[in-house]
Amino acid sequence: ADAIGRYVLQAQKIHGDDTPIRALGGKGGQARTARLWVYVRDDRACGDQAPPAVWFQYSPDRKGEHPARHLRNFTGVLQADAYAGYNAIYEGGRIIEAGCWSHARRKLWDIHVRQKRQSGTLAHQALVRIGELFRVEATVNGRSALRRRRMRQARTVPVLKELKNWMTDTLAQVSAKSPMALAIGYTLGNWTALTRFVGDGRIDAHNNAAERALRGVAIGRKNYLHVGSDAGGHTAAVMYTLLGTAKLNGINPQRYLRHVLEHLPEHPSNRIDELLPWAVAAKWADEAKELPLAA
Repeated sequence: ADAIGRYVLQAQKIHGDDTPIRALGGKGGQARTARLWVYVRDDRACGDQAPPAVWFQYSPDRKGEHPARHLRNFTGVLQADAYAGYNAIYEGGRIIEAGCWSHARRKLWDIHVRQKRQSGTLAHQALVRIGELFRVEATVNGRSALRRRRMRQARTVPVLKELKNWMTDTLAQVSAKSPMALAIGYTLGNWTALTRFVGDGRIDAHNNAAERALRGVAIGRKNYLHVGSDAGGHTAAVMYTLLGTAKLNGINPQRYLRHVLEHLPEHPSNRIDELLPWAVAAKWADEAKELPLAA
């Protein structure tokens, strides 16, 4: 898991997010809310062939000191939501902030749902405009970073310009404390981070890679309810790292974990990279090619 973490932090861009998890060991023996942090390296959307990987970390709370510690050796772009705990790590320019349009869109979608998804409302008009951004993204997905940048400059920049003008005009027309004003305020307040993807083809328009990585946690905590201690939380982070990275590399997590446990006791510690999911996936693929064809 540490080796996967080092690999993730070698990327030029990573996706980050966190989710709550219940942990025992609180005051009076009661459960408390801890966090699992996730960092994802996955540049397949910009044509990069480097294997994807996911690295989980556990903390007993959600203080900003935790991502600062996790990313102390990272230099590059962090794609995440606008959580204030990240602000300190953007100071100095070593880590560059990139925002998430899915997160900004969700605030407007919630309003749209409360309004029974009526057409023509302000929320619906905003969603239609943001939908144009995602339509462009669907056409640039998988292309090289340079090609993505050129296509976005031609097609996304005009959409963003019109969207910003519309939001600025709309904000002046609605109550300052209304849900619509708060949703627009979030987008305009984070405009620089949200539009950074236009000038850098490596960056995505959203943070969906991190949100996908957290789905397994959301499903799991419905079954195990809590971790037994902070030590259990760190163990959970290790397991989610190994199994999540195996899934990203297209191999069965259970089969992968069995392979690691069988080989680890006699495996040289200075060759641990040979047991990483993408290395094992390549090994299995080569072995499959050598199998004789069935009669």
